[in-house]
Amino acid sequence: MKKDKVPQDKSNLASANFKELCYAVDENGDYVTENSSGWEPKTIALSNAIQEINQRIEAAKSRVLDGTSSPIEYFMELNKMDLGILSSYVGMFQWRVKRHFKPKVFKKLSDKVLQKYANTFDITIDELKNSIQ
Repeated sequence: MKKDKVPQDKSNLASANFKELCYAVDENGDYVTENSSGWEPKTIALSNAIQEINQRIEAAKSRVLDGTSSPIEYFMELNKMDLGILSSYVGMFQWRVKRHFKPKVFKKLSDKVLQKYANTFDITIDELKNSIQ
């Protein structure tokens, strides 16, 4: 792509003044770097991904409010984690973390275990227990 043809479409990140570094060809045929504010197909893909993440967060929140899941699942989704990432951060097996999604199990967790989750989500134990009501 020629330097003057690098896309400058409006993207979701434009409001934060982010620029993406791209490679382009200058007038001499040499590769150079050029900043791009966005590219429409990439913007659409990013927008779809953000929309899906928000849907997952809302679904997890609904399950917590319905009493079918614990706040751990909600905060995992809110922090854009999956079971594997969360389990590695708290230092537990995935099956154990998934078990903590059960409200009955969650209510019996010790403060030591809850503190691991709270530290991972950068919140307090009280916020972990009570912020979704």
